[in-house]
Amino acid sequence: MLQNVWFYLQTRLIKDDEGQGMVEYGLILALIAVAAIVALNTMSDGLDTILTKVSDTLTNAGN
Repeated sequence: MLQNVWFYLQTRLIKDDEGQGMVEYGLILALIAVAAIVALNTMSDGLDTILTKVSDTLTNAGN
């Protein structure tokens, strides 16, 4: 009985690496999200100008 408990502890608790991959994917996803936010903030003025021109063009095309 004690050997079974010890074997269980070794295989499940001590050597459990299954969650490691998910943590790495989470960190990569967070890094990509931060990079996207920084990029969008950097380009915000240019994007605002472009989207305003598109909006004006579409509004005038409907008249």
